[in-house]
Amino acid sequence: MSYLTESLKIEILMMIGYGDRARTQCEVVRLYRETHPDLPPLNQDPISKIEAQYREMGHVRNVPRKRQAVVDDDTKLNLLLALEENPITPARQLARDKLIVLRAF
Repeated sequence: MSYLTESLKIEILMMIGYGDRARTQCEVVRLYRETHPDLPPLNQDPISKIEAQYREMGHVRNVPRKRQAVVDDDTKLNLLLALEENPITPARQLARDKLIVLRAF
C-alpha cells in the first residue's frame, strides 16, 4: 500500500461514495483496476484500511511511525550504574542527564 499516494487514496474514497450511493469494496476494486490498469492491482484490504483511517482521523495522509530510540550497551551500563549510585533520582532524569553528557562529546 506504500505506492498509494494521498491523491490515489482520496480517489479511492470518492470511488467508495457515501450514503445510498456507496459502492461495495468489490465494486471499488473493479473500478480501481479499470481506472488504473497501469498500477499494481488493489484488493479489499487497503480499501478497508483507507476508509477506516479516514473515519478515524479525518484524513488519508501517511502518518509517520514513532521510531524507538537506539541505545548502545555502554549507555545502558552507565545508566544502570547511575541508578545504583542515585536510587532516588528518577530513571528518566538520569537517562536525560546522561544523554546530554554523551552528546557533548
